[in-house]
Amino acid sequence: MRNYSIRMAQRESMSPLRAAGLRVLALVLALMTGGLFIRLIGFPPLTIYAGMLRGVFGTAISVRETIKLAAPLCVTALGLAVAFRMRYWNIGGEGQMCVGAIAATYFALYHQNLFGAVWPRWLLLVVMALAAIIAGALWGLIPAWFNARHGTNETLFTLMLNYVAMYIIQYLREGPWKNPRDMGYPKIAMFPIDAQLPKVLGVHAGWIIALALVVIVSLYIRYTKQGFELAVVGANPNTARYAGMPVRRVILRTAAISAALCALAGMIKASGADRTLTDGVAGGIGFTAITVSWLANLSPPAIAVVAFLFGVLEKGAGYVQSTYRISASAAGVLQGVILFFVLGSEFFTRYRIIIGRESAYGEHSA
Repeated sequence: MRNYSIRMAQRESMSPLRAAGLRVLALVLALMTGGLFIRLIGFPPLTIYAGMLRGVFGTAISVRETIKLAAPLCVTALGLAVAFRMRYWNIGGEGQMCVGAIAATYFALYHQNLFGAVWPRWLLLVVMALAAIIAGALWGLIPAWFNARHGTNETLFTLMLNYVAMYIIQYLREGPWKNPRDMGYPKIAMFPIDAQLPKVLGVHAGWIIALALVVIVSLYIRYTKQGFELAVVGANPNTARYAGMPVRRVILRTAAISAALCALAGMIKASGADRTLTDGVAGGIGFTAITVSWLANLSPPAIAVVAFLFGVLEKGAGYVQSTYRISASAAGVLQGVILFFVLGSEFFTRYRIIIGRESAYGEHSA
């Protein structure tokens, strides 16, 4: 007696042309399915899609806002990609962004108390960035040390630390850092102008930092001894030990670099876009960056492109939501439909579905 079975097998390879065709097909199916959903809620699909493009590329201001959304997402995804290449599953991007923003905020608000003088803007911003990097690295070392020393699960550890960091911000907002001039809802004071990232071509300088980091991370991964070590440790720790690599040190170093980049993204978000510290400074960026890094196949140049496309999707959805009075949940569903098909195409570039017949003895036949 034979029954039909379905199983997955990893592809050995797929030609670039075929992979590109699969992605284009996924995008077409996403637009068709999204268009059907838009029609069901009572709107013309072409009008909504045209509105999304107009909301992103219609004016110079719209393009700048899209870049503003993409910059911290790109930096966070770069940080996570470094860890993922070692198969160290850092899910703590949200918390690491918060920690970086907290460290940067301290110097933004209280730097004059340290030396009793006004700092030059360039010096203050450099110190804020360094504070974020150091704080993020130390924060990232906590789960990494337990993982390297005791084999704890870094996924759960980094995930739980997200909530710790967010609650620290809430404590600071309602306690020691509460703006005394604010008599309503507790808030942290706005950054002085010298603690805000300057604008370059109408957008805060975070986008320049993001592009520079794309180059730096690419060089680090491809052409340095440390980049080679993290790849070997990720592939097989026992092989790395046999080759004489310090596995624990590689894990700690990679986790620290990953968290430091995510923390720098928090500083960019706080001093560039928000110009203050809020408990929404991460705003889901740390989780979205996981998708961005995997869609880009952990490639830094591709991460920059995918992060910008995510900014396009978010900005376009926000525009049609406000312009055509589409509910936030409906706009979220539309984004989810598009992402579902795009992620699905990436799955089929890596795996294939095998449908065959299975005998009672477990034998397969195509």
